[in-house]
Amino acid sequence: MRHRRKGRVLGRSPSHRKALLKNLSAALFLTERDASLDDNAPKVPGRITTTLQKAKEVRPLIEKCITLAKKANAAREASEQFGTSAERGTDAYKQWRASDQWQKWANARAPYVNAQRRAVQLIGDREAVAILFDTVAPRFVDRPGGYTRIMRLATPRLGDGGTRAILELVGGSNDKVKRTSSKPSFEATPESNESEDAPEAAAEEKEEAAATS
Repeated sequence: MRHRRKGRVLGRSPSHRKALLKNLSAALFLTERDASLDDNAPKVPGRITTTLQKAKEVRPLIEKCITLAKKANAAREASEQFGTSAERGTDAYKQWRASDQWQKWANARAPYVNAQRRAVQLIGDREAVAILFDTVAPRFVDRPGGYTRIMRLATPRLGDGGTRAILELVGGSNDKVKRTSSKPSFEATPESNESEDAPEAAAEEKEEAAATS
């Protein structure tokens, strides 16, 4: 009996399955990194290719992390009013550190720090968490959900013939741009009139040449 146990086993132990989902979610966020000087740069940012079953299993984890980061960024923005632009170690920074403004800043920023620690527990990669909070989450501020899409590929995986799929983040360069075609204009233009009169003029010239001959 299942006893309300949900999800796919994927042929792995619980610890192995948990590590697999962590690595897949971290790999998706790491494709959004700045890879201009990286030899192993991703082909398409915000997209990974895996099996269909793995993509369906890791999708809820990715959606949960993005929602967590969205809510936490609001706390970070609220704490900026109590912050300071002074560099660390300067006298101005030390005065701010000893004032009540720092205490207000720390209290307002606490939900953001807590969310970052929770995301590290879920993903297990600090670089991926930084990309999630700084790059991915601000993109979906006005989106209530549905941050990813799964597209099944036609060609199976070599070796075992497993069904492959693309898991990608919506928005950005991954979305198709809809273009509306312009309606044709049937109004008569001077150029079109000249082109229409050209065959008639040629026929008249042929008739005149035949008559003279």
